[in-house]
Amino acid sequence: MEGTNPVNKKLAAALSGGAVLVLALTGCGGDDGNEKLDAWAKEVCDAVQPQARKIESANAAIQKETSDNSTPEEVQKADSKAFQDMSEAYKAIGAAVSKAGAPDVEDGEQKLTNAVKELNGISASYASLKKQVDGLDTDDQAKFADGLKDIAAELDKLSKSGNDALNELEEGEVGEAMARQASCKTATASAPAAQS
Repeated sequence: MEGTNPVNKKLAAALSGGAVLVLALTGCGGDDGNEKLDAWAKEVCDAVQPQARKIESANAAIQKETSDNSTPEEVQKADSKAFQDMSEAYKAIGAAVSKAGAPDVEDGEQKLTNAVKELNGISASYASLKKQVDGLDTDDQAKFADGLKDIAAELDKLSKSGNDALNELEEGEVGEAMARQASCKTATASAPAAQS
């Protein structure tokens, strides 16, 4: 039985990295900007905020289920739902960024295309992790632990590689405009908060 505990902890640690991705969408600092860019940032930030909360809740659910006394079935069920939620949230963020259109900056069009592609890619990765966790054998503790180990490794990769294009989208003026939006500030502020 104790075989899964360290794996559960590793999974929880890898998962908490996932939340970092969406918070890349919430810039900081900045002062005066142009109205067009502010309107764009407001649209994106308002759309991102509920999705950031969804991702945060999914992370919290996984952390909760990776406690020592959860059964493989409970871990599988919680992880599956969390991966589904994360997949949907990143897809929704991609759609929101796409709908807002290119920000009014140099290379805005290219930056937008790259960011949307990346967000959709992250969404697809979580969908694939959901399939993976759904396919694990909960009757065989050792096999289940091995399967979780693979998923933790995938998550680790995902959290490290996930936000290059998002960072690019938010360089300079765009990041400053986003930082002025109350909804982006809220998304950032709520990130580390514990779920009650």
